[in-house]
Amino acid sequence: MTITIKHIHTNYCAQTWPLVEGFIAKAHVYSGGDYSMDHIQQYVNTGQWVLLVAVDENNVIHGAGTVSFINYPTHRVAFITSIGGRLIMNQDTFKQIKAILKSMGATRIQGAVRDSVARWLKQYDFEKRYTVVQTDI
Repeated sequence: MTITIKHIHTNYCAQTWPLVEGFIAKAHVYSGGDYSMDHIQQYVNTGQWVLLVAVDENNVIHGAGTVSFINYPTHRVAFITSIGGRLIMNQDTFKQIKAILKSMGATRIQGAVRDSVARWLKQYDFEKRYTVVQTDI
């Protein structure tokens, strides 16, 4: 099975949402309550976040992810806000993701992940930059 990563244009996000919601929901459980599934859908449908899907040769969706962008003085960071699916990440699909995000101006990819995912992502040259902590006030 060959997986292809596709960017879903904002015009088609509302149509695609029911097909990807389950993948996003599985990733959402690790979000820490910063946003709800309704918020994610709104960000995607209004174009604030980008929707990417992983499809096979028959256009069957095997996973999906969302990306926001952060503009710093020296980099445009594509921040992966959620990603879910099974067997969708390999060297080829990661190369496709990088190409898509680079075409949107990104110069760097970041994401907040659990320690186990950080260890796994080392194979794609990700490195741990810092640990994020928080407290409510």
